Amino acid sequence: MSPVVDRQQAIEAEGLPDQAELEAWVAAVLARHDVAADSELTVRLVDSEESQALNRDYRGRDRPTNVLSFPFESPPGVALPLLGDLVICHPVVVAEAAEQDKALRDHYAHMVVHGTLHLLGHDHIEEEEAEAMERLEREILAEFDIADPYLDTQLDTQLAPHRDPEDKRPDP
Repeated sequence: MSPVVDRQQAIEAEGLPDQAELEAWVAAVLARHDVAADSELTVRLVDSEESQALNRDYRGRDRPTNVLSFPFESPPGVALPLLGDLVICHPVVVAEAAEQDKALRDHYAHMVVHGTLHLLGHDHIEEEEAEAMERLEREILAEFDIADPYLDTQLDTQLAPHRDPEDKRPDP
């Protein structure tokens, strides 16, 4: 069974991932975790303004960011297959893909995989957690013939996609 992905497109633009791509990327993440294969999540594709407002309101950072993850917290005693929401900022993803010399589709796959791992409880605050999360990302992306997104083939100043270039620290 496939995950249920509610694809919300709040921006008109070229290069947005389609429903099948989103479902495939999410399914690859879920296959490595003990969750229902038919788990549900929303992937919302947005512009810079919406991303900035959410990043400001929920993370205290007044700038757009590539992906925001909002895990669903089920009320006690209520079991629902909801994982949460991903909000992906198209202009940021496009700019990062160009800066990092990556195919846009590959970078989108990385953002969906990365965000879905966050919905499942993975994090990258501590170095050991970051290494484990990045290892999973590499393995999952390799299933789609996508190169390691953390290879040091980028400029020395280039940060990993989930890092904020302005404060040089991992996002929480």
